[in-house]
Amino acid sequence: MGEVDQAFIQSIEHRANLDTIEIEGIPLIDLSLSHTTDINLLVSEIGNACKNWGFFQVINHGVPLELLEKIKVAAKAFFDQPVEEKRKVKRDEVNAMGYHESEHTKNVRDWKEVFDFLIKDPSFLPASPETEDDEIRTLSNQWPETPPRFSLLMLVREVCQTYAREVEKLGYKLLELISLSLGLPSNRLNGYFEDHTTMMRLNHYPPCPCPELALGVGRHKDAGALTIVAQDDVGGLQVRRKSDEVWVPVKPTPNALVINVGDTIQVWSNEAYESVEHRVVVNSERERFSIPVFFFPSHYVMVKPLEELVNEGNPPKYKPYNFGKFFVARNRSDYKKLEVQNIQISDFKII
Repeated sequence: MGEVDQAFIQSIEHRANLDTIEIEGIPLIDLSLSHTTDINLLVSEIGNACKNWGFFQVINHGVPLELLEKIKVAAKAFFDQPVEEKRKVKRDEVNAMGYHESEHTKNVRDWKEVFDFLIKDPSFLPASPETEDDEIRTLSNQWPETPPRFSLLMLVREVCQTYAREVEKLGYKLLELISLSLGLPSNRLNGYFEDHTTMMRLNHYPPCPCPELALGVGRHKDAGALTIVAQDDVGGLQVRRKSDEVWVPVKPTPNALVINVGDTIQVWSNEAYESVEHRVVVNSERERFSIPVFFFPSHYVMVKPLEELVNEGNPPKYKPYNFGKFFVARNRSDYKKLEVQNIQISDFKII
């Protein structure tokens, strides 16, 4: 990644403006009820953040702060390995878990390398996006071997699994708060996650010699229900503000986690809440690490607007679609540039 070849270069209209600007950031929400006895206030804050931004940060979230630091150390330990070692657990179109260094977003290569693993191992997804294909494939994690001389790497698997379990608890808590904010019972969404396909990722963004030309991750929306992101102090995540489409930097907040709603919640809520475009800019001086957890429903879930939220005055805005098939179709461009635009929830929009 020492040079920028053509595969990384964004079209002019999608390149980042690297000038530093001071701008109002996404909401910061304290999940602790110690500062208020009224859970309705917390639910209202969550609802407003989902409606107006699609993104927010949370503090007092229940994930141990010591574990937050350990997961960042674990990420660095993995990516500091020689590339030959990392490629021993390289993922591909058959085994989608493991190391990958050439992911594409919107058919442009991202300036990053990643390591992916499942919270539930094994997990199951459709073998193909084709409607008539009923075959299900099994996904399993790949973990790096631990050379005796590299004690830090011995902790990667243990720390990642412990962190994933804690963030899974937070994910369910957030789903309950979002359900309440929509006027639904707190457990309304839980049934969609009985055999969830939730995935965790370690992201590494190396310094880029031409950050004005490339992006760590190009503009995109997340396919799942929720994404929960731990990030270091370097910064780089940007959110496209709904009100004016300005790209707003997400300033790293000590001990906070970044939350965004994905396409699945946009459909479930019948667009009461919106999945918002975001991207990652890079810099020429400092590497950056982030650790997202993508909350995905069970592969067999048919995603459609919730019955309680639609009526004659607010009819369904989307046709039902199978989450697993949708996810598999979107991931086809992870490995190669496609000649067509990837599938989006807009393809299921009822006009």
